[in-house]
Amino acid sequence: MYLFPNINSSLFARQDSLLLFKELLKQQDIHLSEKFDPHQSVAALLEEKSDFIDQILSCCCQYFLGEYVSQLSLCAVGGYGRRELFPYSDIDILVLLNFEESTVINEGLGRFLTFLWDIGLKPGFSVRTIHECVEAAKLDQTIMTSLMEIRLINGSVILLEALKAEITPEKIWPADQFFAAKMQEQKRRYKKYHDTAYNLEPNIKEGPGGLRDLHVIAWVFKRHYDTSELRELVKFGFLPEELVKFGFLPKSEYADLLAALDVLWRIRYALHLLTRRCENRLFFDHQRALAQQFGFSEENQHYNEDVEQFMQFYFKTVQGLERQNEMLLQLFNERFIFGDSAENSTPLNDHFKVINGYLEAIDDEVFEREPTAFFEIFLLLQQNSSLTGVRATTIRLIRKSLHLIDEDFRQNKTANRLFIEIFRQPRGITQQLRRMNRYGILAAYLPCFANIVARMQYDLFHVYTVDEHTLFVIRNLRRFSLELHSDELPYCNQIFLLIEKPEVLYLAALFHDIAKGRNGDHSVIGEDIARNFCIQHNLSTHDTKLITWLVRYHLIMSKTAQRRDISDLDVIHKFARKVGSIEYLKHLYLLTVADIRATNPKLWNSWKDALLKELYAVTYKALQTGLLNPAALADRRLETKKEAREELIKLGLSEPSIDASWRHASDDYFLRFSADEIAWHTIAIASSSEAEFPLVLLRPQTQLGSAEIFIYTINEGTIFSLSTATLDHLGLTILDARFVTTIDNYVLSSFQVLEQSGQPINELFREVQICKTLRASLLQKEVKGDGNIHRQSRQAKHFPIPSSIRFNADSVSRQTMIELITTDHAGLLSKIGHVFLDQGIHLHSAKITTIGSRAEDMFYVTNQHHLPITEPEEQQKIEAEILKVLDD
Repeated sequence: MYLFPNINSSLFARQDSLLLFKELLKQQDIHLSEKFDPHQSVAALLEEKSDFIDQILSCCCQYFLGEYVSQLSLCAVGGYGRRELFPYSDIDILVLLNFEESTVINEGLGRFLTFLWDIGLKPGFSVRTIHECVEAAKLDQTIMTSLMEIRLINGSVILLEALKAEITPEKIWPADQFFAAKMQEQKRRYKKYHDTAYNLEPNIKEGPGGLRDLHVIAWVFKRHYDTSELRELVKFGFLPEELVKFGFLPKSEYADLLAALDVLWRIRYALHLLTRRCENRLFFDHQRALAQQFGFSEENQHYNEDVEQFMQFYFKTVQGLERQNEMLLQLFNERFIFGDSAENSTPLNDHFKVINGYLEAIDDEVFEREPTAFFEIFLLLQQNSSLTGVRATTIRLIRKSLHLIDEDFRQNKTANRLFIEIFRQPRGITQQLRRMNRYGILAAYLPCFANIVARMQYDLFHVYTVDEHTLFVIRNLRRFSLELHSDELPYCNQIFLLIEKPEVLYLAALFHDIAKGRNGDHSVIGEDIARNFCIQHNLSTHDTKLITWLVRYHLIMSKTAQRRDISDLDVIHKFARKVGSIEYLKHLYLLTVADIRATNPKLWNSWKDALLKELYAVTYKALQTGLLNPAALADRRLETKKEAREELIKLGLSEPSIDASWRHASDDYFLRFSADEIAWHTIAIASSSEAEFPLVLLRPQTQLGSAEIFIYTINEGTIFSLSTATLDHLGLTILDARFVTTIDNYVLSSFQVLEQSGQPINELFREVQICKTLRASLLQKEVKGDGNIHRQSRQAKHFPIPSSIRFNADSVSRQTMIELITTDHAGLLSKIGHVFLDQGIHLHSAKITTIGSRAEDMFYVTNQHHLPITEPEEQQKIEAEILKVLDD
């Protein structure tokens, strides 16, 4: 029943016709939004919206074109042609002519389109002749696709039928060519979303497993069978009794397909209403509101359980759709490409045969007779490069037989051996693990893995679900072994060549996050899970210890490199003692790099690369030479001085000039900075006078891949707060800050920075701007200029990080380390600097780590007497002041 059954040209007789049509559209939208129920199908709402727009367009077309309507066809195309109009969907229309438009028709169409825009419809509008449509479709399969869904709104039926007669598969885009084009298009679309449906902010229309996958199934089917309805999938061989003849989709799977379509439609409808625009991306901003609409509990919101449950519901829906898409398109390929030869098979072994490059079970009882064939099938795919994949009928059989993977199967030593063998193969590991996950085998064989399937990670830097992140880590490790990818991270490729058993790394990666979502430290719990797995699978004591150690400490290298001062020999000693051997260091380094790169493609940068390389190199040296004693400090200081002096002499600086520049430098300076940095600082200081202070210099490309900003001036206490406020104001990300005070009360400050985008500073004007602005701030004791260009991420507004502060003693440097974890925001470091100034705290260095919107910063400080801050009362006062400024 329609809200406005009598929309016709008589409405234009009213003087306020434009306002009337606007009101009709508004009331219809209100009517449909009130009828929407997230728990009920929206199919009727989509059709009602489409039919209502049909009435509006037909009425307006009739009024503005009059008698000329019979000379054209006003048609709906795209989603509108399918009668799938969501609240804010695009309205795509085609005006079809059988000749070049006359002046009268052209003027009428112009008035028609203007009126539609005036009332707020803003359609996608094209005017073409039949010949123009055909020629455009020949050149572009997306236009062909759009024309396949064409539907008449008003005008000439004959004209539309004439077009349809010219675009049949017999004349343009035969089914096999159209299918091939759609497969390439889908491949490009999947690549855009990193070939995964499990992004934490997925696109429900275009992402893998989304609505577009269903559209592709419908389009290729329609093209081959020349039908206009997806529901005719049933008619053309998707019923059980016709499987022998047609071999497509069982009735139960067709029901699953429609159920999944219904879920995505309902989510998309709700998303449109929520955002009031044509939005298809499930941003963090909207996930909680949608979770509540769809009935997920509002309790325990602090732990995001409501959102997590909703998103698991979504991910499991698209996982099924992705699997259906794979199976159906494979079967279509057989029908369209191979035709009558599709059933030609070649026996491979006692359990499987090959049909057109796809593995097929020898019969429906193969897994009943020999359950270990579940793993054998993936080994065969790895060992036979000529094989394309698993045939759809066998995928169905696998899904149907998953109940056979029970506790007896998990204890089966043959199954255990075959599972490990998959990780030992020289090729196909990532691809087959993805298949095993998609078909449900990993979750069935490893119940602990089932716990992380489709599980979200609300930490603002993981962009994939836990299971997908895990598979990306394994993929990254595999790429280290391949010459094809050696240009990406050659250092990792070189180290990987020294790994005796790569399967140890892959298994550690499989288990490194296996305990995510459980109460407690996931690394500790994961260590126990990994140990039980290794014992069950008869791995050697050595391999078991290495795998479990990697799972337990997989975060230690990243934390040490990014949050500790790795120029501090004590930090290196502690880290080296924890690692214990060069073998463990190699494995840990590779796992760490693979893990970070699998977390979020945007997080990896040259700074992290350089930090981890440096930590690896110095730890390797410490482990190799046994350099774990205090005497090494003096040796290192002398070595750095010697290297810096030799470099400066090469650059033309005299020995007296070098000595004069260094005469007030503390021993700490030669431990905290490299010879390369010291040489740069020395030249700058030696060639400048006090009138030029504060001295502010920048070199854009350092050995660490970041830009280094060097400040040399009289120590007035405000340098940190002013410098960080200015750099933040300029939109720079501070990665590292070091401060050394000279004997004559000058301060040498060094900041490692990148642009907020993570890119290095490449433009000369930008370097000049930074130095000029920073020097002005230091001179004027305030930050001036336009608004701060530092931007807080959109996600951080919805998932703030609770602030926490810890104090740790550093016995060797006799400093106190203050660890701050909070939500990153504009002016954060400047606020901390003001607290330090007010409390008489001397800052010696800072390690600044921002992961997504999570700030994890380390400050090495002493009190006003240059002693560690050890008194609990003093620590509590500092903590209270920091929390106060953060709250403000």
